[in-house]
Amino acid sequence: MDSMKGQGGIQMLLTAEQEAQQIISCAKNLKLARLKQAKEEAERDVKLYQSNMDAAYQKKIYETSGSSGSNVKQLDEETAIKIQSLKESSDRVSSDVVAMLIRHVTTVKA
Repeated sequence: MDSMKGQGGIQMLLTAEQEAQQIISCAKNLKLARLKQAKEEAERDVKLYQSNMDAAYQKKIYETSGSSGSNVKQLDEETAIKIQSLKESSDRVSSDVVAMLIRHVTTVKA
């Protein structure tokens, strides 16, 4: 009779071990599923952050390139005004400069 009790105890231990393995297996599967879900969420967050940063970067580039176009136009206008001012100034003094050069070239010092 004692051997029957021993067999029953061994059987209970085997059953408990199988149940424990099932519980551990189920916990591992749940953990793997949660890790996979967390990874997918993190990848989605990274893509969202990256798209937001790219949009902000493109906006900044558009804003700065737009203003550089107006800066170039303004510089062209200022340059044209300065060139015109120099031409007018040279037209006013060119006859005086030519006369001074002719006088110095034609004057002989003894």
